[in-house]
Amino acid sequence: MTAPTLSRPRSITPPRQPTGSVAGHHVAAQPAPVSSAAYTLIDRATAGLLQACAARTAGERYVAAHLAALRAGAAVLAVRGRGSRGGPRSVWDLLPRVAPELTEWATFFAATAHRRSAIEAGRVGAVTAREADDLLRDAEAFQHAVEAVLGMPQLPVLPDALPSCN
Repeated sequence: MTAPTLSRPRSITPPRQPTGSVAGHHVAAQPAPVSSAAYTLIDRATAGLLQACAARTAGERYVAAHLAALRAGAAVLAVRGRGSRGGPRSVWDLLPRVAPELTEWATFFAATAHRRSAIEAGRVGAVTAREADDLLRDAEAFQHAVEAVLGMPQLPVLPDALPSCN
């Protein structure tokens, strides 16, 4: 007998990527030169994934994973970003404009941002351990998609089996 699985609402299902492409778009053979700021942001995203993996609660894990994804998205903006008019914008709003191949990921993480805000505001029980673990795996997959888009090496960050939060 297999263990029951919980499914996420369809509106926030992470995109699936076929081999050789990112979200259904072919990855450019000659990516733009990667800035030191982008490398720094990817390093910070990797550190955030590891911090999430070591988190003691589901809330801490969820927040750290979401922030890691935010940093990975910011790395794309550091390389491809163009100034936007109209004041501050979210990474998730800007990402589809500069990297259309990451639009589905941007939509997914924008949809999960409200939970991160609820956790940061102190709402207990905003996420389950399963949801936090899923977001952590999704954040790592997103980081690899970003690395592919930027032409950076993709190295595994997380262990194969994640411990559940208590």
